[in-house]
Amino acid sequence: MRTGNLTTKLICAAAALMLAGSATAQQAVRVERDLLGAKEIPADAYYGVQTARALENFQISGVAINHYPEFIEALALVKIATARANCDVGALSPEKRDAIEAAAREVIAGKYNDQFLVDWYKAGPGPRPT
Repeated sequence: MRTGNLTTKLICAAAALMLAGSATAQQAVRVERDLLGAKEIPADAYYGVQTARALENFQISGVAINHYPEFIEALALVKIATARANCDVGALSPEKRDAIEAAAREVIAGKYNDQFLVDWYKAGPGPRPT
C-alpha cells in the first residue's frame, strides 16, 4: 500500500514539473542579438540583450539595483540633466529632450523599478569580445 502511495506522489510530482516547464516554455520572448549571438529576452522586458547577459553572468552580491530606488531616481535625474545640456548646445532636438525627460519622470515615479534588475555591484559593461 505504501509503494502505491509513493508511486502516485511521484507521478503527481513529475506531472507538476512537466506543467511548470511547459508554462515557462510558453512565456513570450523576443530575440535580440549582440556580438556574442542571439539571446531570448522576456517580451515584456524594457531591457535588452546586454542587461540579460549581465543578469546571467554578474550576480555578485545578490542585491538588485532596484533595492535602492533613490539610486534609480538619481540615474534618471542625470538623464534629464544630460538631455537638457545636449539640447542647449544643439546636439539634441527639443523633441528628443522632451521624450527623454518624460521617460525619466516615469522612472522617478517608480513606474519601472521592476526593470532595474542588475546586481548592485555590477558597475561596468563587463568583459568585451577581443
